[in-house]
Amino acid sequence: MAKRPVPLYDFAAFGQAIKAARTGRNESRKKVSDEMNISPRYLANIENKGQQPSLQIFYELVTRYDISVDQFFFLDKAAEKSTQRRQLDTLLDSISDKDIRIVTATAKEIAEVENEN
Repeated sequence: MAKRPVPLYDFAAFGQAIKAARTGRNESRKKVSDEMNISPRYLANIENKGQQPSLQIFYELVTRYDISVDQFFFLDKAAEKSTQRRQLDTLLDSISDKDIRIVTATAKEIAEVENEN
């Protein structure tokens, strides 16, 4: 039986999201590649050329940077949580309850201002 033609998924947007998250954390490509036991060139190709990562590397990158894969695979649906919301959740998990009160008050003010417009 002949193999059916399957178009390859374009990982360019995924690579850009990984690069943005990595640079946003001020992590060098060398540091990340050393910690993940991959070559810096492989990571560079994922980020810059949209190279298809292995499933394991894909998983490690999305969990490392709290990337929502919904935005890449389900283009017609709104993601349950965007990458920015997932990253904010991670930041919120690392701050004290006192600091959470400050963030909550700030968010409420923003929402009120938005509702006035």
